[in-house]
Amino acid sequence: MAAGRPSAPGEPLNTPLVPASNFILGEERAYARDDGTPTWEALEALVGGLEDGKAVAFASGMAAVAAVFDQLPVGAVVVLPDDCYQGVVGLALAGAEKKRWSVRRLALEDTEGWVRACGEADLIWLESPSNPLLTVVDLAAIGQAPRKPGAILAVDNTFATPLNQQPLALGATVSVQSATKFIGGHSDLLGGVATTRDEALWQALRKSRELSGATPGTLEAFLAVRGARTLALRLQKAQENAQVLAERLEQHPRVARVRYPGLPSHPTHATARRVLKGFGSIISFELHGGAAEADAVCRRVRLIRHATSLGAVESTMERRAAIPGQEHLPPSLLRLSVGIEDVEDLWADLEAALQ
Repeated sequence: MAAGRPSAPGEPLNTPLVPASNFILGEERAYARDDGTPTWEALEALVGGLEDGKAVAFASGMAAVAAVFDQLPVGAVVVLPDDCYQGVVGLALAGAEKKRWSVRRLALEDTEGWVRACGEADLIWLESPSNPLLTVVDLAAIGQAPRKPGAILAVDNTFATPLNQQPLALGATVSVQSATKFIGGHSDLLGGVATTRDEALWQALRKSRELSGATPGTLEAFLAVRGARTLALRLQKAQENAQVLAERLEQHPRVARVRYPGLPSHPTHATARRVLKGFGSIISFELHGGAAEADAVCRRVRLIRHATSLGAVESTMERRAAIPGQEHLPPSLLRLSVGIEDVEDLWADLEAALQ
């Protein structure tokens, strides 16, 4: 897409790195933290175009999340999913301890509960597909539910990406994603983006970024723009690989359970077929042997890297219950972020590690 690219004759094909903290005074900008830079704005134009809204870029995904929470009044009610990224849970609970807001938890499959929450809560935080159990939310139904005046319906769109799901079109107030993951796609940057169609919220998010100093780095913004140019190709290949691996893992005798929205056995497969354009490239699976065997499989893989994070060109895998704050997960659950390597090479690596 052309969003985020220069268009005048004689300009470079892509917005270059602009490592400037301040500018010659004029009408457009004076200081980068307040007014942005051309490199940040290219990223915002690109992601805003993909999400069909106006984007604000941040230093990390969690910085974008924090800016959304920053909009809440004292005493607000926050509703979080039972399966949710531990960073978001940590931020929400820290605020609750300081009496800034109260926190409720809901099962993602409880669509009726989320519809009721829309009329009661100040922030309804959804994650779909969820991390790491990959539950898919009926966002089409929840997004149309009547809301408490001023309430924010926020959707973490990191796993789906704007190519597989359009939260704003389905009724969300704001779509948040970690650009560290699929947008950047090469494990070489930290970044976050929040996108909305609400002009007042867009201005408020920019003000939160300015006051907190959670501004994206110039190099990181440049790399995120470059990475996003190949998102469609990367996601297509990774999804194809993930579907094949999920089907084979489901038949493997050492595997107790596979969670992948593209499998008919997945609890929210029907919802995924209805609301997602693609099933994504993340697989979670459990082993019969427990935590020790899962750790051993992580040590034995060679092509797949034993590492955290996700959404990159290379495949990575980790045991999620070993992560602080994730101890409630099944002990042997492995989260596999499938990359764009040859699928037969990936399967050979997995199969050897599972033997």
